[in-house]
Amino acid sequence: MKKIFLYILGILIFSSCDSLLDVKPQSSITEAVYWQDESDFEPYLTGIYPFMRHFANNVTYGTERSEELVSAITSRFTAAWSQNISPNSAALNYADWYRAIGHCNLLLEKIEGFQFASNPDLKKRILAETYSLRAYFYFHLTRIIGDTPLMLEAVTDVEVPLVPRSPAADVIRQITADLDAAIAQFKSIGGFTPAMIPSKYRFSYAASQALKADVKLWSAKVLGGGNADLNAAIEAINEVEKSGATLAADFKTAANSRAASNPEVLLAAFFLRDESTAAAGGVPATQHISVNAFPDKRSVDGADNMDSIPYVATSANGLSAYQISPVSRALFTNPADKRKPYTWVTERRGGQLKISWITKFTGTVYTDSRVADNDIPMYRLADIFLMKAEAYAALNQTTNAIEYLEKVRLRAGTGVYTGATDKQSVEKEILDERGRELFFENKRWYDLVRFHKGGTIDIYAYVPNLIGKTTPLYWPLSTTVLANNSLIKQTEGYK
Repeated sequence: MKKIFLYILGILIFSSCDSLLDVKPQSSITEAVYWQDESDFEPYLTGIYPFMRHFANNVTYGTERSEELVSAITSRFTAAWSQNISPNSAALNYADWYRAIGHCNLLLEKIEGFQFASNPDLKKRILAETYSLRAYFYFHLTRIIGDTPLMLEAVTDVEVPLVPRSPAADVIRQITADLDAAIAQFKSIGGFTPAMIPSKYRFSYAASQALKADVKLWSAKVLGGGNADLNAAIEAINEVEKSGATLAADFKTAANSRAASNPEVLLAAFFLRDESTAAAGGVPATQHISVNAFPDKRSVDGADNMDSIPYVATSANGLSAYQISPVSRALFTNPADKRKPYTWVTERRGGQLKISWITKFTGTVYTDSRVADNDIPMYRLADIFLMKAEAYAALNQTTNAIEYLEKVRLRAGTGVYTGATDKQSVEKEILDERGRELFFENKRWYDLVRFHKGGTIDIYAYVPNLIGKTTPLYWPLSTTVLANNSLIKQTEGYK
């Protein structure tokens, strides 16, 4: 009997909409006792979600290479931030991604043909979420390395087939196929409406459409998909807008409140106090990104405005490593912008301005200390509106683009857009607005790549640490990856 290894050690399972329950860990199971009952599939699906949280929370790929951050007191940046990337420095080992993808493949194989006699809608939801997760994992990976090996079959023994990298455009087509399959499954659930979002910590119809819009924007601008992909992104966002999501009344709520009670969040990575975990059962270690941004009390003791700085009791909960960069602060040109207090605060000492500490994702102050436990929004409505503005602008429909840009500006208190209305100017304003609205939400590097490929900016002149360098925009693969698969070629631009 072949053994199927289930990497669900120490996982947490979602119950009802928001609560989490511990499940008994298993390290190895056999087909003789598993995949025998409807109840076997839901725990397995839930065990895949920690991978999603890990990738959503990893700043190396979505943030570090951008212009958003500079060092505060300590240094926690990798070679990605300095742009000194090579096969020997910051090269990618994609094992975590393929563990996650492998779990999706296995679940899809085992559920096919399995009769959910008592609850057929459960099977549809599990299928929809699994296809969405696989699409997310592949999309996250292809934005990092470009051409990506496509593995769509379950691997249940030690004989792992070797496959070469597929062109990124082919990977995007598979991602789109998975999302279309997911969307069809969601729509086939009894009583379906686009507003069905049972949990904001798991994929739903609206979240899958949001991911599809993101995929199509990338395909249009980075891979040359053009107007067809731009229009597909708009169509997906039209469906998201039917979800009933609304902008939160204020930016503080939009950026920092729990996803379950946040009216504009469509999908988020769930966190609780002290959920920083060691790697277990194949799921990578997870530590909330804000731990690097929090200063410890000793670092800010005696500051004139200490009470407004999100400090922690000890360095165990805050590493004093990140601050908002001067380039990102400079995006906030309007003094009326209501997002500033919830983006950064500059430490003051004796009238002197010091470090600009990040005030987004400020966690919870408990009796013993502040703890980084914010949910990390993966898709929220302001992001979606700016995606739609971006798609319209790329189509040179600037009137429509400005309409969606202003939906975000009005909440921020910066009023209607009064700048130039030519395509280039509107696109640059949308990029700047994304920098203000979505700072530290792990999206900026991908935004910069899209707008670079779309001709709005020159990323090699925009990102300070890229100036004067020719570092490729994709990451190199590690020697481990290359040694394990003779069919894999190094990322273009690296030797």
